[in-house]
Amino acid sequence: MLPDLNDFLGCVTPAAWLDAALLNQDIMLIDHGNCEKKAAGAAFQLMFRYVDKPDLQNKMSRLAREELRHFEQVLAIIRRREIALRNVGSSRYAAGLRELVRNHEPYRLTDTLVIGAFIEARSCERFAMLVPYLDEELGKFYNGLLKSEARHFQDYLKLAYQYGEAADVDSTIIRVRERERELIESPDAEFRFHSGVPLAA
Repeated sequence: MLPDLNDFLGCVTPAAWLDAALLNQDIMLIDHGNCEKKAAGAAFQLMFRYVDKPDLQNKMSRLAREELRHFEQVLAIIRRREIALRNVGSSRYAAGLRELVRNHEPYRLTDTLVIGAFIEARSCERFAMLVPYLDEELGKFYNGLLKSEARHFQDYLKLAYQYGEAADVDSTIIRVRERERELIESPDAEFRFHSGVPLAA
């Protein structure tokens, strides 16, 4: 049995992040688009690195297509709202989690898959938090993403248990959960979709 998404995460998103997101929806949308592209890229990397794992190949191929479709949808919203596309630097979130990845197999794969599960779970949690406060178009779009993000979370976690040792996956979840909580609850100089508590909020 897979854990409930909110039980899987070690904390809820701080209210200050929500306040900053609502005040900076242009940055939120641009960075959200970037996150969708990065998620597709991460899936492609796994496909090229682990060519001997057919279930991973299948899941990651589907996930990459879905993430790119989400990017196209975000881009369409950005265009309709006449938001100027610009370079928005990455938050420290994903890089901070990747620091935990061990450099030898099979643990490198386990860590990568568990981290993928946390990123998808946090995205889903933030979409759900945002939906009640957004305008009709954006609220409907983000609400529609909830099911796919939850499925991506489940896919990553299932693959982690399929290809890793259960006890190691369990301990990795605990290790990543603590780092993820630190990144979400600590101050961040700039607002991003996966940032911590914005200093300017």
